[in-house]
Order: sequence, then C-alpha cells, then structure tokens
Amino acid sequence: MAERPVFLPEPEGPVLVRTEMVAFHWFPGMAPAQRKKSVMALHAAACERDLCNAPLEVSSKSEEMVGVALSAFNLSAMTPKQGRVFTVEAAFQSSKVFERGGPYRDLLFGSSRNAKKDARLSESGRLTHFEFFGETWPLEPKTAFYDWVYLNALHRNPDLVESVVQFDAFTDIEFNPKRSINCQAYSVALYRSLSMRGLLVEVIGDRGMYDKLISGRAVSTAHEDSQIQPRLL
Repeated sequence: MAERPVFLPEPEGPVLVRTEMVAFHWFPGMAPAQRKKSVMALHAAACERDLCNAPLEVSSKSEEMVGVALSAFNLSAMTPKQGRVFTVEAAFQSSKVFERGGPYRDLLFGSSRNAKKDARLSESGRLTHFEFFGETWPLEPKTAFYDWVYLNALHRNPDLVESVVQFDAFTDIEFNPKRSINCQAYSVALYRSLSMRGLLVEVIGDRGMYDKLISGRAVSTAHEDSQIQPRLL
C-alpha cells in the first residue's frame, strides 16, 4: 500500500485547496504501465471515499491528454515582448538564486529536463530566493512562487483551461509530500478554486493581489518534521 495526496479545489471557505491523503495499492516498477496502474488505483480509492467523481492525473503518466499537457515539463507560456516560449519547469529552475550562484537564466528557454538536471542547481549552495523577470520572490510561503508561475502559464492556454473544468480533483502520482513541496496537481486545483470563486481576474498578472490573497492561507503541501525536510524541487 501507498499513500498520496488528492487535491480538491474549494469553492468557498478559508482553504483554497483541500488536501486529502488517500491510501491505495501501489504497483512497483518504473515502467509507465506500472505508474498508470497506480494512478488508476489511487483514483478508484479516492472515488470510493466519495472525495470526487472525476479526478485527473496531472503528469506524463496521465491517461488523459490534458493531464500530460498540464505537466510542468510541458505547460508553456510566451514572453510578451520577444515571443519566446518557456515551460513552467524551466521558468522555475532558471529563477533559483543560491548562496554561490544563480539565477541561471540560460536555462529558461531550454528543455525542462535539462533545466531540472543542470548540475549548477545542486552545486551552488543553499537556495535563498527566486528572481523572475525582474521580480524577487522569497522562499515563504513555500509554494507561492511556483504556483504563481503555473497559474499564469495555465491562464495563457485557454484550451487547457476549458478542459480542466471537467474534473473535480487532481493528483500527481510522482509527488510525495514527505520529500517535495511544489506540486503541479496542487497548482491546477488552486487555479480551479480561484476560478470558482471568481478571483482569477483579480489575481492573474497582479503580484500584489496574489500576495494579499494567499497571505495567511494554507497554500503549502509540505510535510515537515524533525527527520524529513522537503526540497524545493
């Protein structure tokens, strides 16, 4: 058995996204077929608990094309002036600033995989903050910067936005909250929550309104204890 979070957008109340940990049968092995079996088992377990009716896996392991397209490795946006395309993953990795280096802006317009695996990200010391198109982002709240990049990228893909409304819960089979913090499935759920609350127009593109909205809210999916410290992947 394994346990993974299911992210549920909340249309009202103080919590924007409700996180439910769901136990399910895990299919071991790295083959895509095994991961997809695990996704199906997770979704079946979530539905059996009446948490949702139409969950979506947001990753390359998704059975839905929209789920694959929503992966941070694939979801992209375009710079307004130069018209250059970048992915959410590349934007996030290229914005990291460390004690001894960064941001490594040359990663922005490269592949997502190369950006995430770039050796400099693990050789430059402690992560201190983010710098993205002239703006500085602190490490707290923990998922604020990643979610901001993701929300704005998704909003610039109307076909994906239209497809997302068909689903009422979101998962990422690779995401383990004991080891990581940022999660693309959570970001999609956050987008849906803001949409249901009629807040997207106020938040998208407006850093000040976004900061005000998430201030004091539970936006982190981190699991922190004395033994395990999640990484800002």
